[in-house]
Amino acid sequence: MHDELGSAAAVLDASGTAREAWGAAVTAREGRAEDLTLALRESRRDTLATFGAYEAALPDLLVPQRAELNPPLWELGHIGWFQEFWIGRNPARHLGPRADPDTPRRPPGRAHADALYHSSQVPHGTRWSLPLPTAQATRADLAGQLAQTLQCLEDLPDEDEALYFHRLALLHEDMHHEAALYMAQGLGIAIADPRWQPRALPAPRGELAFDAGTWTLGMPHPRGFAFDNEVGAAEVEVPALRIDAQVVRWGEFMPFVDEGGYEARRFWSEAGWAWLQARAATEARSPRHVRRALGLGGWECWRHGRWIPLDPCLAARHLTLHEAEAWCRWAGRRLPSEAEWERAALTRPEAFEWGEVWEWTASPFQPFVGFEPHPYRDYSAPWFDGRPVLRGASFMTQPRMKHPRYRNFFQAHRNDVPAGFRSCAI
Repeated sequence: MHDELGSAAAVLDASGTAREAWGAAVTAREGRAEDLTLALRESRRDTLATFGAYEAALPDLLVPQRAELNPPLWELGHIGWFQEFWIGRNPARHLGPRADPDTPRRPPGRAHADALYHSSQVPHGTRWSLPLPTAQATRADLAGQLAQTLQCLEDLPDEDEALYFHRLALLHEDMHHEAALYMAQGLGIAIADPRWQPRALPAPRGELAFDAGTWTLGMPHPRGFAFDNEVGAAEVEVPALRIDAQVVRWGEFMPFVDEGGYEARRFWSEAGWAWLQARAATEARSPRHVRRALGLGGWECWRHGRWIPLDPCLAARHLTLHEAEAWCRWAGRRLPSEAEWERAALTRPEAFEWGEVWEWTASPFQPFVGFEPHPYRDYSAPWFDGRPVLRGASFMTQPRMKHPRYRNFFQAHRNDVPAGFRSCAI
């Protein structure tokens, strides 16, 4: 079953068809300066359009102070600040991942911007009380920062190392755009753009079978851009495997709820049961954004700020790792490891469907052998704490981020993220 390919890097080199399947992501990581110019402008248009939806729904732009949220004005300012910090103000930008993160920088365009937007130094809980510029002033800042970024791009050699920070800033903005979309979901803000809507999935497509073999995660010598946690190598022995060809839909998940799965201790891990008991005091025993239809049979979900019938053909989402594990125990299944997920995605791209929801795996987020932190030190290293890896992408993810080697990572209790799962036979 294609095991002779052996690693993600080999598959990406060997399979032109596979590379075409995630062409936007390959272009973001390996494209030239003109590709980045276009992508940076497109990303900024989406950032501002989604911010406009927040302004329409929240004229005062105030949101509750919760761990899963940021003030929209802070998010917007941070995106531009990050771009300016790593590109416009960074005299070592041409060194790419070899740059010293502590290189003295030029002053920001806005006085005291570091004290407002430096996410590593501004505690989350203080962001609601910061003296942030107005929306109009923040937009003006972003316009100037983008112009500076594009000017710097014209002055750089068309080489991977020199383009590193432009690619990082692009993907960073794309990540924040997705976060803005799922924060909007939690706040009940309608997003009309058809690109960011879920799609119905067909009936389960059965399983893909793989023989036992060895799979190499990571890239010792990546081509183009790679996040630091993708660099290095981990050779993994994977067992014979039967893995779902697509993610679990509501049609497969909700029978677990109907049969009392949220009340049955035997399906839950110790951590999962503790999470469920703490949650039961304030929320119904069902997935987030889902409730029994009032006065009717069946279920309904919260979307665009209103309750609508739950479509059984949509991917189950806004699930914690605990809920994914509990469903698997109920169904006599298990979650895949990230090596199993990646092997299936890269060697069977014509049959392995992904991209509707981020997918929980059974693997902890940890560095590969040879890991070295890149200049953005807080991106990976602080989070090697046992939290699980998620693979894939969601319907809210920019196509540029949809790369089969990308490793997402959230705490097991997070259900604001559009995450779901697929399962494997035991």
